[in-house]
Amino acid sequence: MKHAVALPLALWVWVIFHGSVLCQRPAVVNIGAVFTFDSVIGRPAKVAMEAAVSDVNSDPRILNGTNLNLITGDAKCNVFIGSIATFQVLERQVLAIVGPQSSSIAHMISEIANGLQVPQISYAATDPTLSALQFPFFLRTTHSDSYQMAAMADLIDFYGWKEVIVIFVDDDYGRNGIAALDDELDKRGSKISYKLSLPTEFNVTDFTEMLNKSKLIGPRVYVVHVNPDPSFRIFTVAQKLQMMTHGYVWFATDWLCATLDSFSPMNQTSLRFLQGVVGLRQHIPQSRKKDAFVSQWRKMQKKGLVNSGLNTYGLYAYDTVWALAYSIDEFLKKQGKVSFSASDRLLDIRATQLEKLEIFDGGDLLRRQLLQINFTGLTGQIQFDSERNLINASYEVINIVQTTIRGVGYWSNYSGLSVLPPEDVKSEQKRDSFQDQKLGNVTWPGGITEKPRGWEIAADERPLRIGIPRRASFVEFVTELNMSHKVQGYCIDVFNEALKLVPYNVPYTFIPYGDGRSNPNYGELVQMVANDMFDGVVGDVAIVTNRTRIVDFTQPYAATGLVVVAPVHNTKLSAWVFLKPFTVEMWCVTAAAFVMIAVVIWILEHRVNDDFRGPPKRQLITMFLFSFSTLFKTNQEDTRSTLGRIVMVVWLFLLMVITSSYTASLTSILTVQQLSSPIAGIDSLIASDLPIGYQVGSFAFSYLRDSLYIRQSRLVSLGSPEAYETALRKGPRGGGVAAIVDELPYVELFLEKRKDFGIFGQTFTKSGWGFAFQKDSPLAADLSTAILRLSETGTLQEIHEKWFCEMGCPGWRQHKSEPNQLHMISFWGLYLLCGSITSFALLVFLLRTIRQFARYKRKQMETSPSVSSNTRCSQVIYNFFDFIDEKEEAIKKMFKQHENPQPQVS
Repeated sequence: MKHAVALPLALWVWVIFHGSVLCQRPAVVNIGAVFTFDSVIGRPAKVAMEAAVSDVNSDPRILNGTNLNLITGDAKCNVFIGSIATFQVLERQVLAIVGPQSSSIAHMISEIANGLQVPQISYAATDPTLSALQFPFFLRTTHSDSYQMAAMADLIDFYGWKEVIVIFVDDDYGRNGIAALDDELDKRGSKISYKLSLPTEFNVTDFTEMLNKSKLIGPRVYVVHVNPDPSFRIFTVAQKLQMMTHGYVWFATDWLCATLDSFSPMNQTSLRFLQGVVGLRQHIPQSRKKDAFVSQWRKMQKKGLVNSGLNTYGLYAYDTVWALAYSIDEFLKKQGKVSFSASDRLLDIRATQLEKLEIFDGGDLLRRQLLQINFTGLTGQIQFDSERNLINASYEVINIVQTTIRGVGYWSNYSGLSVLPPEDVKSEQKRDSFQDQKLGNVTWPGGITEKPRGWEIAADERPLRIGIPRRASFVEFVTELNMSHKVQGYCIDVFNEALKLVPYNVPYTFIPYGDGRSNPNYGELVQMVANDMFDGVVGDVAIVTNRTRIVDFTQPYAATGLVVVAPVHNTKLSAWVFLKPFTVEMWCVTAAAFVMIAVVIWILEHRVNDDFRGPPKRQLITMFLFSFSTLFKTNQEDTRSTLGRIVMVVWLFLLMVITSSYTASLTSILTVQQLSSPIAGIDSLIASDLPIGYQVGSFAFSYLRDSLYIRQSRLVSLGSPEAYETALRKGPRGGGVAAIVDELPYVELFLEKRKDFGIFGQTFTKSGWGFAFQKDSPLAADLSTAILRLSETGTLQEIHEKWFCEMGCPGWRQHKSEPNQLHMISFWGLYLLCGSITSFALLVFLLRTIRQFARYKRKQMETSPSVSSNTRCSQVIYNFFDFIDEKEEAIKKMFKQHENPQPQVS
């Protein structure tokens, strides 16, 4: 019975004793840290981690008597050496690996951590691809470069720059960071135009040559994303190349601030060559804990215990140790023990030096505990998001002014750019109140505060390559003169005048395209701009849809569109066709001349010719019948006065010229109207199945074939205005064409000296001519503004008149008058002669009549003393008109009676 009771009691005691042994916390747990000891990030990180371990071990509230033991390995900035150091650390059965600061080494360690199930937590590896599902045991207590590049893209977009040049180290950190920047810029309509990749240990001479070549590229905005460099070799080279001056913009990622913050205050006085650089620094909110740690750090600096300044990565390293401490504490509460075991996958490598490696049994649990932590450290809230990155990414925007690092704003992933720290942006309303002032004033390279333009369209060393079509026909628009490299034309003059209004210097050189024997293909010319063979094209380039997809056009400087040209026809005879030989002006002047002749002849003949005397009604009818009957030479009245006959001679000569010209013009019009053609416009032309001509190199060919679906066999290429005329005169039956489809400016020039052809129908495409440049070229926008100013000031019209209006603008002649009409300008000399002689005859008549009237009044007063000499003026005028109305013979008899008075009979 005693044995029966003693056996269960012994078993219960053994279970209690064994359970207490199993649940007992270990006295020490190891954590590993692999990083580069002697580096900008490593030096403060090492001191910070050691301080954190000391603080954790001295804090009774955490780990409940278990101490942390930090085991470090030096990666020496090398992936291979870093891997060896990692294995050496893992042999010590560490629960987690802290670090490294290098993203390239972090990639390698992450694979090792996955295999041994040891959580890896980095305070400085910022490569965005480390957040991939490929690395489930990787976490970081810093911000991914995906956030930093979003901040950088917002910064570039804030200032309106569309193209940047990036300088980056060619490793995982540099390549993947720049890839993230490229994606962010693309979202904002900007792009990276050129990349300068550097090896991890680059040669200054080689870099100098690379950077100097970048000056030949348009953008002047540089983004530098490299490893921390205490020598600032990139900016030193830039200063030697005069690239830290006015016109340049330099952005740096947080490597710059990490480097500057690691300097002692005495070392920062030599940083004048960084004047104007704008950088990002990971934002650490102000707190008492942070201030106390910084104060402690400065004391250690003064005592010589620390030989480096404290940067943000040092603070993150401190918080990383505490994050591990909190997670291990929770892990031990749940797990109670730490155990490692061998894996079947490691059995094959037992013969190597890696035989001590074992898998951490509680690694996945510790990883989950890390993902759940949430505490406030020196750097603020420590909590991970779904991609195992810290939440609430934020950066400070800094500007280096002389030797001072000045803050100009902040960026966060939830508030964007702001002049307020992210923790102060409490509400949407408050954030909106600062939307017009997102950043403070920045001092740029060269000491200027005005925002630089950010690009140079060209330089004297690399002028713009402007392609021009070497035309063989219609050379008035643009061409090269006899292979002399001298170009001229309407389009060239417009370009040169517009360029004068651009507010910066644009060096350029014209490069003719084409053989000069036939017009070049304009589609190929535009494609060469898209292929970077030309920077732009200046010429008569039509703005059409497929071209706008690959290049940027300026504002149209000439309106154009496709029209149909064919032989003139009009089979409908108008009932008023007899009016067409004269313009309205000509008809009005001619009618006024008839009235004038009628009045003048009546005045000259009224006193001497009985045919022009009688009742007023009869005189009026006679006057106008005489005038108009002279047109047919059937007038019954003769002219008897000498002055009247002189006027009639000149008038009949004028009538002879006018009637002859009228007859010839009417005959020509009636002859042209008998011509016939089945073409009435583009629709009838498509339906006719007749051959159609087009200009060589024009987009008309592709439009007719691809948009209007006209068979290519119907389309005939023509190379010159002479070829146009020949093909149209031959017609379809003679091996020519029924009509030609071409752009309006060419057609107007063609019709200027050819009256047998005309435009049929309306313009069936509406477009314009513009200058083509590469996509996103700022010169396209600036030239568009200049072209609008040329149009507003009338300069554009003056250039057009210079080239196309020496004989009158073709467009005006086409629309203002009918073909073969007679204009007043052709007869004004003849009308002037007739009017002058008529006026002279009328003046002579009036002077002679006034002389007679004066003589008559004097004689009247001599013979009749009772006649008063003080007659009123109106009575004198009335008497003068009565005198004029008397016949010439009656006046002469009165003079004789006054000279020979008859004696009175008593």
